[in-house]
Amino acid sequence: MQTRVLTGITTTGTPHLGNYVGAIRPAIEASRRADVDAFFFMADYHALIKSGDAARIERSRLEIAASWLAAGLDPQKVTFYRQSDIPEIPELTWFLTCVAAKGMLNRAHAYKAAVDRNTGLGEDPDAAITAGLYMYPVLMAADILAFDAHQVPVGRDQIQHIEMARDLAQRFNHLHGGAFFVLPEALIEEQVATLPGLDGRKMSKSYDNTIPLFAGGEKGLREAVMRIVTDSRLPGEPKDPDDSALFTIFRAFASATETAAFRQALLEGIGWGDAKQVLCERIEADLAPLRERYEALIGDPVGIEEILQQGARKARAIATPKLAQLREVLGLRSAASRAVGASSRRSADASKSRKMPRFASFRDADGNFRFRLFAADGEELLLSSAFADPKAAGTVQKQLKTLGSAAVLQVQPLGLMLELEGQPVASTPEYADQSSRDQALLRLREALDQLATLE
Repeated sequence: MQTRVLTGITTTGTPHLGNYVGAIRPAIEASRRADVDAFFFMADYHALIKSGDAARIERSRLEIAASWLAAGLDPQKVTFYRQSDIPEIPELTWFLTCVAAKGMLNRAHAYKAAVDRNTGLGEDPDAAITAGLYMYPVLMAADILAFDAHQVPVGRDQIQHIEMARDLAQRFNHLHGGAFFVLPEALIEEQVATLPGLDGRKMSKSYDNTIPLFAGGEKGLREAVMRIVTDSRLPGEPKDPDDSALFTIFRAFASATETAAFRQALLEGIGWGDAKQVLCERIEADLAPLRERYEALIGDPVGIEEILQQGARKARAIATPKLAQLREVLGLRSAASRAVGASSRRSADASKSRKMPRFASFRDADGNFRFRLFAADGEELLLSSAFADPKAAGTVQKQLKTLGSAAVLQVQPLGLMLELEGQPVASTPEYADQSSRDQALLRLREALDQLATLE
């Protein structure tokens, strides 16, 4: 079974070397593992909390998408999308808001820090604090819970947000009597590389001390590296590698052999200007081919949009049935479905007296076992995957009868995929259009609920 890992990227600035070494490169490497189902999203709703500059956010969305794709993110192997393209996320945010305790939100680190800052200045505790900042943890929980993410890579300063997401999931599950949400875990990134910026502090947009990843090209990279602050030691005087920002950055890109050679050059007194030249050349060796790809992507915003829309469709194939299930649980169903539900809740004896949906098991020519689910009128609703063991096929049928319409149904362009414990176990026929698919979804949920009444 794959582990679903979800990573968010806030769209408030231009990616820099620190982002690449600390987040982009390791996340892309991890996404290539066969046991990982990776989700990457651009958190542009979150960006609205931090910035009111529409042009900056728009530009950042394009630059960040191009940067991740240029660095090797494969949209065919991961789910890569914009938060704002998934309407189920704000809807789920409201559902979670309605079970979120105000006391919990009062304890959120970002909100408390803002209150403490205001208090220290003698201002009203909530001066200039928006509801967006206050509700940030709930939106983040919706980002995670909409996709049943198992793990969320975060630094230690973000652990609280994952704990809040777990609390909200547990409270919803408890209130509505079911396992509607997976409880996410924080994947602590203890070994994340932190690069120093131009002034020796952590490289950060907040300090305006960054080295751009792709923006400005090779010239921009060189100009930034040449501005890195160094001490006053002259050429010929030994330099301390362990106290040098140049060495720390170099080590993040170089092999062990290259790192040892650069360390020795510093100890032997290489001039800072020459050392910066060596650093530029080493970084450029890695970034030049990526930058070429980045520039091609930036020049094709329509192509990027197509990739993101494809990712949104993949993401919504999970989120749409998830939210449909939650609406049912919360009583936000249509009058027609309510009538169906009332009918399906008749006593088991009454149900048995009329035609009901049914499973039909059979054996393929290759010896594997399958089953079909037929509606009461004989329409085929599902065809199972192949099972080597007939008991396994029977177990799946029993699980479906227990779950009813709470079973996970993934929406595909012209069909539906049914999953149990994260694994596909059955699928519908392919329908002529999305309208037919959506009608089939309702019929399938009705049939599963009817079967559940017999258990």
